[in-house]
Amino acid sequence: MHLRMPYVSISNALPFDFSGQAPLCFFDTPFDPSPEGLARNREQLQSAEPIFAPCKAVGRAYAEKVGLEVDWTDPFATVSKVAWLTQMPKEFDFTSSHFPPQFHYTGPFHDGAGRAEADFPWDWLTGEPLIYASLGTLQNGLESVFSTIAEGVGDRSGMQLVLSVGPALDPKGIRSLPNNAIVVRNAPQVKLLERSALCVTHAGLNTALECLTQGVPMVAIPITNDQPGVAARIAEKKTGLVVPLNDLTASRLSLLVDKVLNDSTYRDNACYFQKLIAETNGLSKAADLLERAFGLVGSPRPDEVVSPTNHLWSRSSACAVVQIRP
Repeated sequence: MHLRMPYVSISNALPFDFSGQAPLCFFDTPFDPSPEGLARNREQLQSAEPIFAPCKAVGRAYAEKVGLEVDWTDPFATVSKVAWLTQMPKEFDFTSSHFPPQFHYTGPFHDGAGRAEADFPWDWLTGEPLIYASLGTLQNGLESVFSTIAEGVGDRSGMQLVLSVGPALDPKGIRSLPNNAIVVRNAPQVKLLERSALCVTHAGLNTALECLTQGVPMVAIPITNDQPGVAARIAEKKTGLVVPLNDLTASRLSLLVDKVLNDSTYRDNACYFQKLIAETNGLSKAADLLERAFGLVGSPRPDEVVSPTNHLWSRSSACAVVQIRP
């Protein structure tokens, strides 16, 4: 902002909705547009203020140092006025969100390229449909949760469990494993989801979108960050079921796994998103929006909002910054 250099904000996790019209993504509460629901949303925003305070303090200090005027009463003041993108499909979000006009839904950014190869024992697969379980790359050191997942899934006829436990755990330390279970530190997640009937997940947005890309329903165990918000959307869109970490038991997980596997609603809804994501091609859409926002291609389409500020620089010498943020 100080250098008048154009920048775009990109939410690779759930975007923060500071409008109070929907629950903040730190919370797993369902969307409720009633006066009571809106009041609850405002209370959540107030309770989350200490989380954002350190970042705001850094921003304020720098703005004062360089003489930059910022309206700190506007929660979107430092978000790009050119474009703000999220890889969440619009249809996966709550039915009403009030983001700034430069906000765009695109769909998943991933295309499968550039992934590190995982050494996986493919010859251990039985050919049966998989139940794939992972707690992501950041909060995966929870041995007790993986053991509960193993016990809850159990020996299911005609299915095989694959657990990806991350680098912090010893696969041999997971208890209550089914006879044909495979436990690895790292797994080729997308390739395994292609063979899966169900994913037990921490509800990280990337994993949730990869599940939907493959038409795989979920049982979500949100742990932290935006995962409660992702789980709330999984529940609302009926692409899976949710159990809070504090309420997780093997018996409850088993019931939810049975329900998702036996009720075609969850698979059908996941397949709806699979078709939607394939048709949208989020990565290409995001690239197109970036080029238009920075004035690198022709005039924007009528449904695209591009800030007038993108006329402040020459296309022949354009310099841009992409700001990765929640």
